[in-house]
Amino acid sequence: MVSERGLQVLQAIVQDFVETREPVGSKRIVDRHAFGVSAATIRNDMALLEDEELIEAPHTSSGRVPTDKGYRVFVDHLARLRPLTSAQRAAISVFLDGSTDLDDVLSRTVRALTRLTGQVAIVQYPSFARADVSHVEIVDLGGRVLVILVTDTGRVSQRVVSLPDGAEPAEVAHVRARVSALVTGRSVRDGAQAVAAALPLHQAPADAVLVAVLRVVAEELEEFRQDRLLMAGAANLARSEADFRGSIYPLLEAIEEQVTLLRLMSEMVADREGLAASIGRENEAFGLAEASIVTGDYDATGARARLGVLGPTRMDYPTNLAAVRAVAHYLSQLLEDDESSR
Repeated sequence: MVSERGLQVLQAIVQDFVETREPVGSKRIVDRHAFGVSAATIRNDMALLEDEELIEAPHTSSGRVPTDKGYRVFVDHLARLRPLTSAQRAAISVFLDGSTDLDDVLSRTVRALTRLTGQVAIVQYPSFARADVSHVEIVDLGGRVLVILVTDTGRVSQRVVSLPDGAEPAEVAHVRARVSALVTGRSVRDGAQAVAAALPLHQAPADAVLVAVLRVVAEELEEFRQDRLLMAGAANLARSEADFRGSIYPLLEAIEEQVTLLRLMSEMVADREGLAASIGRENEAFGLAEASIVTGDYDATGARARLGVLGPTRMDYPTNLAAVRAVAHYLSQLLEDDESSR
């Protein structure tokens, strides 16, 4: 059982190690933190923390560094979320205000989050399977058409489709009406099913334009239904490579493939504020035993999703948790305001 002062010593070790990347000794703790006890007493506290496997010595006669278990205790019991400065809050507002659609606002969100934390920033797209297709537009570009799909949750898809030779403007107008009748006002799921059912019925050469557009619409609606991530700041991993005992390749692979991170984020259990942290060896099953991920829930017109940061276990958890919480709150409010203004 760790004493109250022992927990405070652990907090000092975590804070100093995160700041300096150097093992922390008892003299440093006495010099930098007002415990009012001798270095010998602090050494005894550190020995107890080591017995509990909360800190360890990276090599003989060195100071101590936190273990993954130590970081977990710190996050669960000691970390206090540091309020963001007015400058940081203003930066969030500058990044997110003026966005044009959901893709744009989420892109701005990850850029803001990586600027605030210096980590890899991640935002999960909300699931749009239950969203309704509110508008379809097909714009004739002369030999090609621009297919635009819009959902009532603000998701926008734009794809250019090449048309068969000899396609007439009247055909484009007919296709627009046909596609709109199939999907407008329906959920993404139902619209995708309607398109899938219609495709086999239009295989005649005269239907070539309609089939080309329907296939693209089917692909875009399917993408709306799938979970996916948007990320920024992968270069930050290279700058923190010294914090990884092994290779950063598993992290880069997880960023590229996304499936691993989606599974990990979906299994993290959030607290009452919607915040969660998964630290070091807790991520071993996902091949990310040397990384930590901090997430926060945000609300996108009734569909909840997560955003967060990924980095080494030696990260500033209080600051990162505060940044994630603030950005998640701002994003939820922005999406709610956007929905109410429609």
